Amino acid sequence: MTQGLSNEQVARRQKEYGRNAPSPPKSHALQKYFGYFFKGFGPVLLIGAVLVFIAWKPLGQPPSLANLALGIVLVAVFFIQAAFNMFQDWSSSRVMSSIKNMLPEDTMVIRNGKQAFLEAHELVPGDIVCIKAGNKLPADMRFLQVSSDAKFDRSILTGESLPLAATVNSTDDNYLETRCIGLQGTHCVSGSCTGLVVATGDRTVFGRIATLTNEPKSKMTTLEKEVLYFVIIICSIMLAMITVVLIVWGTWLKRVHPDWINVPTLIVDCVSVAVAFIPEGLPIALTAGLTITANLMRKHKVLCKSLKTVETLGSVSVICSDKTGTLTENRMTVTECTIGTHTITIDGAEEELEVSEAPAVAGMVTTGVDQVRTIAGLCNAAEFDATTMDLPIEQRRVFGDATDQAVLRFSERLGSVHHLRQCWQKTYELAFNSKNKFMIRTFSLFKKDCLNATLSEREAEDFKTGDTLLTIKGAPDILINRCSSFVNNAGDVHPFDEDMRRAFENVKDMYSSQGKRCLLLARKVIHQGELRHQSGAGQFEDEIIEQAKSDLTLVGLVAIVDPLRPEIREVVSTLRGAGIRVFMVTGDFALTALAIAQDAGIVSSPAPLVDNVSALPREERGSDDKPSGSRSSILISGPELLSLNEHQWKILTEYEEIVFARTTPEQKLRIVKEFQAIGVVAMTGDGVNDAPSLKAADVGIALGSGSDIAIEAADMVLLESFSSVVEAVQYGRVVFDNLKKVICYLLPAGSFAEFWPVMTNVVFGLPQILSSFLMIIICCFTDCAAATVLSYEKPEADVLLRRPRNVKKDRLVDWQLVIHAYGVLGIIETIASFAMAYWYLEKNGIPFRVLWFSFGDLPGWIDPDFYAAKLNEASSIYFVNLVVMQWFNLLAVRTRRWSIFQHPPAFNKKTQNLYLFPAIAFALCMAILWLYIPQLQSILGTSPVPVEHWFLPFTFGLFILLFDEGRKFLVRRYPNTIIARLAW
Repeated sequence: MTQGLSNEQVARRQKEYGRNAPSPPKSHALQKYFGYFFKGFGPVLLIGAVLVFIAWKPLGQPPSLANLALGIVLVAVFFIQAAFNMFQDWSSSRVMSSIKNMLPEDTMVIRNGKQAFLEAHELVPGDIVCIKAGNKLPADMRFLQVSSDAKFDRSILTGESLPLAATVNSTDDNYLETRCIGLQGTHCVSGSCTGLVVATGDRTVFGRIATLTNEPKSKMTTLEKEVLYFVIIICSIMLAMITVVLIVWGTWLKRVHPDWINVPTLIVDCVSVAVAFIPEGLPIALTAGLTITANLMRKHKVLCKSLKTVETLGSVSVICSDKTGTLTENRMTVTECTIGTHTITIDGAEEELEVSEAPAVAGMVTTGVDQVRTIAGLCNAAEFDATTMDLPIEQRRVFGDATDQAVLRFSERLGSVHHLRQCWQKTYELAFNSKNKFMIRTFSLFKKDCLNATLSEREAEDFKTGDTLLTIKGAPDILINRCSSFVNNAGDVHPFDEDMRRAFENVKDMYSSQGKRCLLLARKVIHQGELRHQSGAGQFEDEIIEQAKSDLTLVGLVAIVDPLRPEIREVVSTLRGAGIRVFMVTGDFALTALAIAQDAGIVSSPAPLVDNVSALPREERGSDDKPSGSRSSILISGPELLSLNEHQWKILTEYEEIVFARTTPEQKLRIVKEFQAIGVVAMTGDGVNDAPSLKAADVGIALGSGSDIAIEAADMVLLESFSSVVEAVQYGRVVFDNLKKVICYLLPAGSFAEFWPVMTNVVFGLPQILSSFLMIIICCFTDCAAATVLSYEKPEADVLLRRPRNVKKDRLVDWQLVIHAYGVLGIIETIASFAMAYWYLEKNGIPFRVLWFSFGDLPGWIDPDFYAAKLNEASSIYFVNLVVMQWFNLLAVRTRRWSIFQHPPAFNKKTQNLYLFPAIAFALCMAILWLYIPQLQSILGTSPVPVEHWFLPFTFGLFILLFDEGRKFLVRRYPNTIIARLAW
């Protein structure tokens, strides 16, 4: 058990058993590929193509090549969209798999007689693995050694809600039922254990289940629901308009103007309406936007486990943050200790110890420092890495949690911990947990070398072989009332009276008010006759716990400093500016938590002005209640939360600054749920006790250095710094912003300006001034590329100065966006394009008055061939006009409030989006391709455009850009006017 496997044994078993990883699940290729083609607007495009092919043959008399070309383009777009969906799926799955690879999956293994951290997939049957609270079991294992409080959460496999205790002895013949077996994937929720790996990979219970089941289907995200809601509205309007076209044709045109629109033309008109209304680029832009943002966040060391997390972040209004390891560095150091009435620094303790070991007094007196040092080294679950013992104490690697590490280094500074542990043999251990808030270790004497350093002179003389030394370390408020005596600075034991109790309480409060964590160290000698059972028996544990409830000897207090992360103050300030309330939720003392919260900027009020539970009335008092604006800061502890009623919770949620102290995991969960009633809640944490609240929060955020169970429960992992949460919130908001920009860009030309040529053709008898083929080109080529690159837009300067999005009120497509897209941009682009096309016909001798309500009945002096040629040219002019104006619209919708000069598309790394220019060039190439290739002109009914009609749209486009610049200026300058309220 102490040696583990050798390198040769490991190599042989890896060859025999393979990697400790499950086989990849079945891909359901048929279902997946079907989705590539038929999700989004694929079905509409395919049905449209089939109908157009029918309009070409057999209904076309004679068959129109333009309809054939239109059908081919629709089929091509259908396959291009499927290919893009395929690429996006591959791209996003690559992002997610790379994220999973970056998550820590290390485990502590004993090999070649040494402890080492290995990746879980390197384990082989026969490995000896050390597990502590918070770890996830990396393989099925047989327990060889367990602490008395070792418990495992098997709910992931069995659904059992209560953790099960681990044992060394078998409790059942069934592999799944016996408690001496730990199953892969289950979490150690308390205690520690050592186990022998018995199964890896697909041979584990978890692996066998994984091969039988598929991955659960992910639910539709909030943003996808919003998009679906928008698409349903658009499709409803589309169907209504198609119905109008069919009714007008069936009840009037077919009877009055039978030669105007035949059945093939009617089919093409209906397909044109469908194509005009549907923003084909939207599904592509949505998926691209989320994947692009997840990639950008990954570069900032923020790992999102799912794309859902990306969009939820933008609406977070409350962040509940754990203290230790999240706001602080989790790099704890003991700074001073108190023995009796004497408080000394660590340097002072070293000096006192040197004096007590001087030849004149050595062996005659034992100091209190010696006893504190001994209890700190014995009652400690941390261990030095044997390979680093030659390094200075501060540089040595330590296995164990941060608190135990700090206390172990303190003890080692004053003397050898290894020697201590050789003198005392451990007989029992109760590991620290967030409920008890203390740990216990009991020992029997093995060598007498350390007896005088451990106990007072009198106790050392009375200590006999067979007696038990009980050591305990934990929270002073829990343990101080269990003490009946204390050790003074000279190392003598004295009764613990009320005056000394108050003195120690004052010292504890002093440490706490300085933001230091305080631990109480105590011991008790239990003589052989006082224990009826031997160590190892279940009753022995009960006796020890009972003995620890009274007559303890308080050896001393130690103060531990955990420095605040240097970036925290700026992070809290930035999040506040973004309208997000940041609360501290910790298990630490109230005064300690408040001091650190004030240092971090979470609480801005001085301590005397911070409210407590008495400021929360149990019922409404009318005018006596504080107005919500005056509710600034409050400090409230876990036990006080238990007594709050519904009205008090309502008032508590209105506070801007809250510190929750001495909270249990259940209370953290309650806090999250109460605040979820009024907004979107993010929870940050890194410990086992944070896992339930991380799971329950809308966005659970774990640190990469945190426990496995916390990372498993979280939606997002910060690999390096807590400051990354600012980037995460920023990009979460940018996703929503950019999607609004995409819709605002697609609707004017790709929907509104394409719809009216069809309606004027059907209702007013005008020629269809934009051909159905060119409509498809705008929707699926020229606009689609530009819409996708809008997903690369950088955050606007005010993105972290706005209030969080209200998910219940702030819709993706609201009435302001519809008014701007249809009522402003759509009308400008439509009128300008109509004007250019009909002006061109007017110049060429085809006046508008003869076309109005003509229904194809033209005067005899207009040559039909000449008319058809000029109509093709007018259609191409309408198309070019839209394409060019959309370039300027693209530059305008890049920002919702800021000027193009404040947020330039180039020459500024913080704002630039250089992908815009290739998108514009692509649109130009598409226009040239379909208009200027002679072989295509006769088939598609397109034509080259006179050069002036390439430059005239620049004037209209510039008008759109300048108009929008003026609107944005007024919105920024006069934020309370009707113009600002109309801003999308």
